[in-house]
Amino acid sequence: MVKVGLKGERFSSVQNALDFLESHPEEERYVLVRPGVYEERVKIRIPGVIVTGEGREAAEKTVITLGLGGKEILRDGKKRGTFRTYTCFVDARDVTLSYLTIENSAGPGEQAGQAIALYADGDRLTVDSCRLLGWQDTLFTAPLPPKEIEKDGFVGPKQFAPREKRRQYYKDCYIEGDIDFVFGGAAAYFEHCTFFSKNGNRKINGYVTAPSTPEGQRFGYVMERCRFTGNCPDQTVFLGRPWREWGKTVLLSCEIGPHIKAEGWDDWGKEKAHETSFFAEFQCFGPGASLSGRPGWVRRLTGEEAENYTKERVLDI
Repeated sequence: MVKVGLKGERFSSVQNALDFLESHPEEERYVLVRPGVYEERVKIRIPGVIVTGEGREAAEKTVITLGLGGKEILRDGKKRGTFRTYTCFVDARDVTLSYLTIENSAGPGEQAGQAIALYADGDRLTVDSCRLLGWQDTLFTAPLPPKEIEKDGFVGPKQFAPREKRRQYYKDCYIEGDIDFVFGGAAAYFEHCTFFSKNGNRKINGYVTAPSTPEGQRFGYVMERCRFTGNCPDQTVFLGRPWREWGKTVLLSCEIGPHIKAEGWDDWGKEKAHETSFFAEFQCFGPGASLSGRPGWVRRLTGEEAENYTKERVLDI
């Protein structure tokens, strides 16, 4: 059951509740999702709306789930592709999601292809104490890169939209996947989040981040006091790689498990990215945190440099 606004209107689905709220602007922009499994696709287009579960302990029992994969062949004979697989799509500013599980249940990429759980295209988005579950491409943080490499690679709801800056804040979230499961161009600050790498029984089990930070944008992904863990064998996962040459990811005081390879980062075969990208670490710890095996293009921040990566600066607040 889902409740909306001050009057407590009740609905059986999250999307029905949002549709009601969108057509009744006089109502408080608040959607309370009771524990349950909601098998549906959710599109959020209401600025300033709060969509929340009943609290931290209820997050695991409050599940929005769907299983669309990029390899699915549609009626026109074409593949669904990455950006039409989302379970939840946020397309409005100042949205808050909290105490929810958002899942793409399509399965591993070998069978399903890319499968987005949360397509986050809202500026000043806050995601608090949520669980984002999937395999390949679990969380997409918009905007898209300026140009696609493969024809029809960006087919989806924002294919032709302007590539506008997005600022996003993720706090106390659990995010799981295997290949590039946090990817995109947003300036995003992750605080005290857990990134769980799932074992695909491969020599290389995946990459946590794949930023496509736009050229000239000061910040990409900043992860402070986060935990990188998983069920993969030791030395089989990379912390990240540049989806586009200007990708940026900075880790601050993060715990890094033994599943992370000694190199830490991969260049995705983009030699230009050695000069244009920015991948850096500061005071990380744990079995996978040693910097001795990192490639020369990965930065080791000084204390003074690390002070530039505050939440306020990244999010322009």
